[in-house]
Amino acid sequence: MKKSILLGALLFTSTFTWGQSQPNVLSKKEKKQGWVLLFDGKSKTGWHTWKKQEAAANWVIEDGALKYDPSVGKEGSGDLVTNEAYENYELTIEWKISPNGNSGIYINSQEAPQYAYGWFTGPEIQVIDNEGHADGKIEKHRAGDLYDLIKSTSEPVKPVGEWNAVRIINYKGTLQVFLNGVKVVETRIDDQHWKDLIAGSKFKNMPDFGKFLKGHIVLQDHGNVVWYRNIKLKPLK
Repeated sequence: MKKSILLGALLFTSTFTWGQSQPNVLSKKEKKQGWVLLFDGKSKTGWHTWKKQEAAANWVIEDGALKYDPSVGKEGSGDLVTNEAYENYELTIEWKISPNGNSGIYINSQEAPQYAYGWFTGPEIQVIDNEGHADGKIEKHRAGDLYDLIKSTSEPVKPVGEWNAVRIINYKGTLQVFLNGVKVVETRIDDQHWKDLIAGSKFKNMPDFGKFLKGHIVLQDHGNVVWYRNIKLKPLK
């Protein structure tokens, strides 16, 4: 592992406190550190469905969480996207998956006419029921993996129905992913090794996949019930 990446890990390890009792709230310390709340637990302000003006009805708010519920709404569904695009940040999200469920968190997605979905450009941190969903039997498709690119170094994932905490650091070409306080993925996303990873993946025929260091954060609609909350972002300089 390159020294520059390891130094990045040391630099950002202590900026976030795990186990905060009240979700969707910034502490005084977090406010002082520059964290912003991307979901307040009450509204879908700041989010919309992919290539839509507003968030589809399938994304409901339940007990302070964004829940994807395929049984709700008639106008169709789709991935949930931040209104803003972000570059150089630390992001925290908690997720909970339903039995046999599948979802994911994309970063650096480009919401442009030529891209049908967020995964045409944005790498995905996998959210899944490892034991119940068929994709969980595939290497690099399990919870915490960088989907179809990098297998997580360990699997500190909690059982179905329990909340998992993801921390993502996207900083000047370095990507780090932590699951429940354990670093599970670390890589550069701007070098030849990254290009080689893409060339050996299902994204090899997508010319713009993984090329961007700035973009939207996307919560995937994979057709299964999933919950997200405590979505916070800290810009990094």
